[in-house]
Amino acid sequence: MAKITASVYTSHVPAIGAALDLGKSGEPYWQPVFKGYDFSKKWLAENRPDVIFLVYNDHATAFSLEMIPTFAIGCAESFTPADEGWGPRPVPVVQGHPELAAHIAQSVIQQDFDLTIVNKMDVDHGLTVPLSLMCGQPQAWPCPVIPFAVNVVQYPVPSGRRCFELGKAIRKAVESFDKPLKVQIWGTGGMSHQLQGPRAGLINKEFDNAFLDQLIADPEGLAGKPHIDYVREAGSEGIELVMWLIARGAMADLAGGLAPKVAHRFYHVPASNTAVGHLILENQ
Repeated sequence: MAKITASVYTSHVPAIGAALDLGKSGEPYWQPVFKGYDFSKKWLAENRPDVIFLVYNDHATAFSLEMIPTFAIGCAESFTPADEGWGPRPVPVVQGHPELAAHIAQSVIQQDFDLTIVNKMDVDHGLTVPLSLMCGQPQAWPCPVIPFAVNVVQYPVPSGRRCFELGKAIRKAVESFDKPLKVQIWGTGGMSHQLQGPRAGLINKEFDNAFLDQLIADPEGLAGKPHIDYVREAGSEGIELVMWLIARGAMADLAGGLAPKVAHRFYHVPASNTAVGHLILENQ
């Protein structure tokens, strides 16, 4: 059967993609950010999955306020980098895994989670920046990717508890797939940041690091954190962190396994006007 071997958590700051694309990664401002992913690139090369299930949020490219699903799974053969207003990022087309994606959709919907099936969509920086941070600038991404878009833009957004339980359902779905695939699940977005209003530029290091601590050691408790705490403490866009709970919910320790191994942890401010958080957890 297939199994989830690890989970990866990372911010998906659009300016990080721009820094890479414009050849600025070696500049003093950006060097500390990219240095935090040096280990991760080596780790991914040594722990290459067969499929990445990548949880992210769309930024009004595939969806708009006219129609925005709470949870949407990409079941297409491929996904083209989106034009977010200044042309598509010069990165490879994302190859999907329709067979596993369709299986996960079937299983998760039968577990009473309503998913939107997407057979054609472009993917924006929310998905491509994490791939760039973990893979560098290859001619092709190292494996197929299943995009999983979560609405954290238009309220009401899903609760942390809902996301956490969805992660458990995804793990069950993966483990019921009858091919021996190694799957990684990535949770992206965050950390603390606010892009508008009187608190624009807010970054809360204490909240971010406490979130990472609890994500590792007490995800059940973290899942109960109400939306207002994210908004108050981590800024209006800090709500993106609920997506990390999907990835954490998919880890094996929640099904009676050993606690996951922390392979890497990194935190840096600022990158643009956002805190950058990164974590790799391995199932034992």
